[in-house]
Amino acid sequence: MGKNVLLVDDSKTMRIIIGRSLRQAGIDFDNIFEAADGLEALEVLEKENVDIVLSDINMPNMDGISFLREKSSRDNMKDIPVLMISTETGDDIIGEAKSLGAVGAIKKPFTPDKVNEVLGPLL
Repeated sequence: MGKNVLLVDDSKTMRIIIGRSLRQAGIDFDNIFEAADGLEALEVLEKENVDIVLSDINMPNMDGISFLREKSSRDNMKDIPVLMISTETGDDIIGEAKSLGAVGAIKKPFTPDKVNEVLGPLL
């Protein structure tokens, strides 16, 4: 049985690119849910069964760091792994993300091979 993924990025185009990269990497998901920011992501996580979240950091309304902080405070979703996908992969921001529960990060732009390398062991 495949898994469900949530893609969180304020760019619809980037969400499409990430979804395509997942398919090109040979990673099979039953459902690919989408959210444009952290607030929408929390709404999806309240309603859907999600196995992993791929989230940008810089987004309007609720950024990736605030999303991680809020997600970690909710018992029904705090254990869902989050992989950050962002242009910001400095040690400080990724360190903060990991301290809030992120399992890793992929720097944009990325290749399907990189997605498979980082995401494969998490599934």
